[in-house]
Amino acid sequence: MWFKNLQLFRVPQNWDLTADDLAAQLKHHSFQPAGSFALESRGWIPPRGDDQLVYALNRQWLIALGVEQKLLPASVIRQTVKERAAELEGKVGRKLGRKELRDLKEDTIGELLPRAFSRYRATFAWIDPVAGWLVVDAASPKKLEEIVESLRRSLDEFPIEPLKTQVSPATSMTDWLVGGDGPRGFTVDQDCELRSQQNEKSTVRYARHPLDTQEIRNHIAQGMQPSRLALTWQDRISFVLTDKLEVKMVLFLDVVKSEAGADQESEEEQLDADFALMTGQLGKFLPDLVAALGGEA
Repeated sequence: MWFKNLQLFRVPQNWDLTADDLAAQLKHHSFQPAGSFALESRGWIPPRGDDQLVYALNRQWLIALGVEQKLLPASVIRQTVKERAAELEGKVGRKLGRKELRDLKEDTIGELLPRAFSRYRATFAWIDPVAGWLVVDAASPKKLEEIVESLRRSLDEFPIEPLKTQVSPATSMTDWLVGGDGPRGFTVDQDCELRSQQNEKSTVRYARHPLDTQEIRNHIAQGMQPSRLALTWQDRISFVLTDKLEVKMVLFLDVVKSEAGADQESEEEQLDADFALMTGQLGKFLPDLVAALGGEA
């Protein structure tokens, strides 16, 4: 139960919503398996593997969106349609028209779907109603969009907005690289991506490379801006900050995970310990990150 990506949103502090209220609203959109003729199904699932749609601990909530996708490769559809079209054309003695081919494709998909394999995945989100955070563990825009759309459909009210800061991440990261040091509490690591702001959008990437060099400063002087920068907070969390204010490749360092212990008697107790420690650390990390970016807009 350690998030690897942080997509950051704000909810009203001391949100007028209890964990039971949230669970009741999510229940109306709980996960149902995809039908025989559906390509996908999504809905809320218990994040802890029990029957509770909201896992609450120390006034922190965890929810999960389950997604089922039917695996029906486009290449299989094309090949099957091609074979059936050839067979039909042989019978009628002419080429099939566009509408006939479109209908044939739809009929083929409908016939193949009930036999398709399913792939299941889950996307987790942490809600801190006291400090006003919604954090989604999603690396791709698609997964983020899925959970935000599902929340919008499920909640009676949707007072959720993306986090905005006074200074853009790109501007802040530029200052840190030029100055050769990170903001208070943060250290600059050795991974970075610079992008040109001109039309050609050229990109320079550094991996495991010192970033306090004249070469980096020369690129910035020529108009390039950092789009990704690896940082470490308080020697406890390493991560990559993007120019879109995404926190990716999050790694809770050993000094943090050792505090969770490995002597829990059950998986449930270990989850409690991990979740409490993760949310406790992120509850301190996020205000420091916002402060490093000039505060909230």
